[in-house]
Amino acid sequence: MRTRRTALVVAAATLALAAGCSGSTTAASTLSLEKTNLTVAAVPALDSAGFFIALYQGLFAAQGLNVRFVPATSSETTIDQQALSTPGSKNEVDISAGNYVSYIQAQQNWNSGARPSASDPGIVAANLDIFAEGSVMQAGAQSLFTLPGSPITTLSQLQGRTVAINAPNNILYLLAASVLAEHGISPNKVHFVTKYALPQIPTELSAGVVNAAVLPEPFASVAEESNGAVPLVDLNQGATANFPVEGYVVTKQWAQQNPHTLAAFYKALEEGQEIADTNRAAVENAMERLPNPLGVSKDIAALMALDQYPVGAGPVGDVDTIQLQRVVDVMQQFLGFQSSFNVNSMLMNDGRGWAGE
Repeated sequence: MRTRRTALVVAAATLALAAGCSGSTTAASTLSLEKTNLTVAAVPALDSAGFFIALYQGLFAAQGLNVRFVPATSSETTIDQQALSTPGSKNEVDISAGNYVSYIQAQQNWNSGARPSASDPGIVAANLDIFAEGSVMQAGAQSLFTLPGSPITTLSQLQGRTVAINAPNNILYLLAASVLAEHGISPNKVHFVTKYALPQIPTELSAGVVNAAVLPEPFASVAEESNGAVPLVDLNQGATANFPVEGYVVTKQWAQQNPHTLAAFYKALEEGQEIADTNRAAVENAMERLPNPLGVSKDIAALMALDQYPVGAGPVGDVDTIQLQRVVDVMQQFLGFQSSFNVNSMLMNDGRGWAGE
């Protein structure tokens, strides 16, 4: 089941009509855009390949958008910045791409009455709209690694050991917890270390600071080729096989204020998603073009295991709610997440029209 947003459909139709009258999509779109300069915080991982293709192939520019990419190494920090953004501020974030788990947690906090606070960054709460799907995990895209010669050769030997992930209780934790549990191991018996950003984790693993690490691509291939890491288990299995990992998000307030801009961004993003899902060479090129030190070499790019990159079958906000519910279900199992959470609270058209703040 997919949710469609009437207001944004109208916005997209208006853009298309204007383009048809003028003969120039870019020129016509620019005239009706509420904003043309956007800051997008995206996880610099393969999950964001559709965005990076749209960025580097000029698809956003073709819609009249000047998009500035900033790396999102922690979804929690990015959500705070997005929720507290004010136009023109140093840390302004218009749109973000990150893991569904962190977004759902932030929405639940908002639904429970919590509000973001610049003076208390520990409160991660935001009224969000998932307007596009980013990635669905495939074989090899997210794995748990050790080092050659490690005494850890089975999952059961992780008990009492340290495992690096980039943030607490996020998608990497959820994937690892699910696989551990399916092999009869309580996730509580593993010490998850959460103080290292993704680009830093392969080095910490190689130095023996942690016993194992959960890594998505391209960090997984970097760890294998540059740091000698070896995969202990592929996390694409069991309850989390073909699991939805990443989505594209704005606050509901931002979407209400910028419907034409969001429609233009979505059009370019979906073009990037379609290319990512059908053209491996384009994905490799995009990951190579990431700014240092995030970009990867041609050799590593050629080794990466790719995700699936869903393309919406309809207008802005054409999000698969069944897939989102899968994330909520696993969160309830391993994070003690509230059973009453409704995924529609993260979609603009939740049955009550445009939900504001």
